[in-house]
Amino acid sequence: MRKLRGFTLIELLVVISIIAILLAILIPSLSKAREKVKEVSCKSNLKNIGLAVHMYLDAYERKLPNTGSSNQFLWYDASGNRLAPGSSNSYWGTYYWEYLKDTKVFGCPSLQRAPEGLIYTYTGQEAKKVIQQAAFGLNHHSRNRSNRNTNTIYRQDEFLFCSDHAEPRPECGTDDSFHNNDVKGAMNLTSYRQGGSRAHTYRQIFRHNIRYADAYKTGGRANILWLDGHVTALEETTGDDVELRWYTGDKPKR
Repeated sequence: MRKLRGFTLIELLVVISIIAILLAILIPSLSKAREKVKEVSCKSNLKNIGLAVHMYLDAYERKLPNTGSSNQFLWYDASGNRLAPGSSNSYWGTYYWEYLKDTKVFGCPSLQRAPEGLIYTYTGQEAKKVIQQAAFGLNHHSRNRSNRNTNTIYRQDEFLFCSDHAEPRPECGTDDSFHNNDVKGAMNLTSYRQGGSRAHTYRQIFRHNIRYADAYKTGGRANILWLDGHVTALEETTGDDVELRWYTGDKPKR
């Protein structure tokens, strides 16, 4: 009778080692590919929001809404009724619901975990659900809070309408915005950097294409929706390459 020969222990170990090496090579590549898909989805959502914003502006004489009270993340009240735009606890996106009617468009796939302490009274699973429908931060500079006519903005392709900032409505000072007040060498996002009150959420800001594990350096980027509707990526920055006028809509100083 023919004697059957099986694998030796050494051969099995060699095969297992080869598989482990292949996995070590492939898993990071697959992870990067998944994140790239998420970033593309985020940009697509921002572009759809841009379309809704322009429909709103066409209907309201090119005036931005007064978003003074829209500083939280909710679309609906405890009874499931849609919140009126500008009402307490509402998200700024409520102004544009009529033109999209899908709150998931305001979500970023890369922001699945709510930054602790940033979304106020929401925690745990409730916070996770809320942030998936309210992941973008509105430009809330003082110049733009009360029915500003967009025709007064110098260049709409250089006016930051919103970004995938984890804060729903940045007030646009150097503590929570990308600019550093045009002071070269100064810092932006000071509330989010080391020592700031929101330092634990810094890695949620430049969260796409993260390359570093450092708590205050990601090597990543954020996405920006400009008022003319185009979307671009902003590489991690301290603010030297971000102009204050992107938030104010002012004409460049000469």
